[in-house]
Amino acid sequence: MKRVFLACGLMCLSTPVLAQDAFVTSKSLRPELALTAAQAALQSCQDSGYQVGVTVVDRSGLPQVFLRDRYAGLHVYETSRRKAWTAVSFRTSTSDLAQSTQSGQTASGIRHLTDALPLGGGVVIYAGDGSIVGGIGISGAPGPDLDEICAQDGLDAIADEIAF
Repeated sequence: MKRVFLACGLMCLSTPVLAQDAFVTSKSLRPELALTAAQAALQSCQDSGYQVGVTVVDRSGLPQVFLRDRYAGLHVYETSRRKAWTAVSFRTSTSDLAQSTQSGQTASGIRHLTDALPLGGGVVIYAGDGSIVGGIGISGAPGPDLDEICAQDGLDAIADEIAF
């Protein structure tokens, strides 16, 4: 009799654990915050005299927002989207990835992937707990380092909102 109760007790205890293991919980950046970040990044670049495109992607790399200055080049949508996607996909800024994927480096093969663009201007958006909630990519400033400054300004605009 004790064995039956013990077996039933163990089954009851293990069922909730199995159910919890079947699902993954994640955070996503609200579209309103994605828009705020994109607007701040675009404004930062405009204030510096740069004509850019800004893409904010969700944690899966799918675009949430794209903003383009009216004088930005035709390439800025694809380039900014790919920078944001690359940052989220590889969980690092694209300027850091640009260094580690140079010719002769161990990770140089990343440059041959279809959507990967290891060129500065893509930054990961982290929530306060360290989870990835999105990425932002900028294209069109005179250099990738300047794209990244604008991207960081976009992140700074929502920092208080995502700190928790």
